[in-house]
Amino acid sequence: MSAYVRTFGEIPGYPEGWSPPTGKRAEIQRVGIHARNIAGISGTAAEGADAIVLNGGYPDDDDRGLVIIYTGHGGQDSKTKKQIADQDLKDPGNAALVKSQLDGLPVRVIRGSGEKSPYAPTNGYRYDGLYRVLRHWFKTRDDGFRVCQFLMVKIGSPYDVLDPEYPDSVTNEGALSTSESSIEPVHRTETTVYKANRRAGIVKKLKALHRNLCQVCGKAVNLPSGPSSEAAHIQAIGVPHNGPDVIENLLCLCPNDHLRFDNGAFYLTDNLEVVDTLGENPSYKLRTHPDHKIGIEYVRYHRSCWLK
Repeated sequence: MSAYVRTFGEIPGYPEGWSPPTGKRAEIQRVGIHARNIAGISGTAAEGADAIVLNGGYPDDDDRGLVIIYTGHGGQDSKTKKQIADQDLKDPGNAALVKSQLDGLPVRVIRGSGEKSPYAPTNGYRYDGLYRVLRHWFKTRDDGFRVCQFLMVKIGSPYDVLDPEYPDSVTNEGALSTSESSIEPVHRTETTVYKANRRAGIVKKLKALHRNLCQVCGKAVNLPSGPSSEAAHIQAIGVPHNGPDVIENLLCLCPNDHLRFDNGAFYLTDNLEVVDTLGENPSYKLRTHPDHKIGIEYVRYHRSCWLK
């Protein structure tokens, strides 16, 4: 068998909807759609992930068709398939999916009949197109073990945005929740225009209060048009987190600290101290404004995605 050549995107001759005639996964590996014959993630930390398989490997997977919450690799007993240890980003498969997220690499999704989902084939396997990894976080299961999860959306679908919402016809039984507060999901408005205008007003107020200065590093991005910053949600507004789009759930951050915050490089304590998870900087207080009240319930939720 020839060496596997990692390719990001479509494999010529094997379009979306293709199924191996034999029904065997080895055929998927042979034609170059996925590098592995057993593991779910095809990829390395250095190159990124080019493909995944959904086939019932982890009960925490949540396949909603155009939107997938995919559970990373590791921590299972090889015989019983029970979780016996925490997952982490040192696992090459998990690190590969993070690389694909940060570099914007497309990931081929293969569904197997072992996946408990209405979108899975009844027999064998099927290649179901290209997906994008939007974000990742950690979830603490009921048994106490932590698993890494990845939000993936079909490229070109209506949900191919940073914070996708499920259509109203789909329930959200698999959503993560905050036990300490009754946080409501983002309000669904009747028109996209009204919703966009409402959000623009919140963001404008946030940036004006902080004068576009990052609440973490105290700097703004200087452009010919003036200083710039980004509005970062503390508890993500998209599935499965369902945080509200309110100013209490926002931080004014520079692009660097926005990326660091969304990917767990630092978190906030209840006293609004910035804690660097990489150990590169000592803890220090977040820059605040008296007219910008930060919801501690959102801070706790974000922290739960990165700390056990």
